[in-house]
Amino acid sequence: MNPLMDGTSPQWLWLGLGLVLAIGEMVIPGVFLIWLAGAALITGLVTWALPIGMPLQVVLFAVLAIVSVFLGRNWLRANPVEAADPKMNDRGARSVGEVVLVTEAIGAGTGRVKLGDSEWLARGPDAEAGTRMRVAGHDGATLIVEHLH
Repeated sequence: MNPLMDGTSPQWLWLGLGLVLAIGEMVIPGVFLIWLAGAALITGLVTWALPIGMPLQVVLFAVLAIVSVFLGRNWLRANPVEAADPKMNDRGARSVGEVVLVTEAIGAGTGRVKLGDSEWLARGPDAEAGTRMRVAGHDGATLIVEHLH
C-alpha cells in the first residue's frame, strides 16, 4: 500500500490541518488562523519532500507558526485593513448632518430629539419641542445638535 495515499501519512495530516485552518479563517475571519494554516501547509510540503520524524515536524510547525504570526501581525500593522464603511457600527457618527425633531425641550443644554424611529438624548442650544435641528456631532449616545441654518 502506498503510504502517500492511505490518508494517514503525516504530510496529509499537515495539509489537511492547513486546509481546515484556512476554512476556519474564512468562516470566522480574524486574520490569525490564516498564518497557522500557512505554517501547517509548509510543514506538510516539507514533510512530503524530506523524511523527518513527527517530533521535528511539530517543532517545525511551531517555529513556522510563531514566525508567520509575528510577520503577519507586523505586516497588518504597516498595512491596516480599511473598513468599507467605517461608521457602520457607529449610529451617532452616521447621524451627523441629519435633521432631527426636538421631542423634549432642550433647556440648560440638554433634552431629547427624535431621529428616525428612535429618541436620543441631545445637547445643544435651547429649543422648544417640535423644533427641527441638525445633528452636528455626538458624544457617545448623546447627539450634539444645532439650529438649522
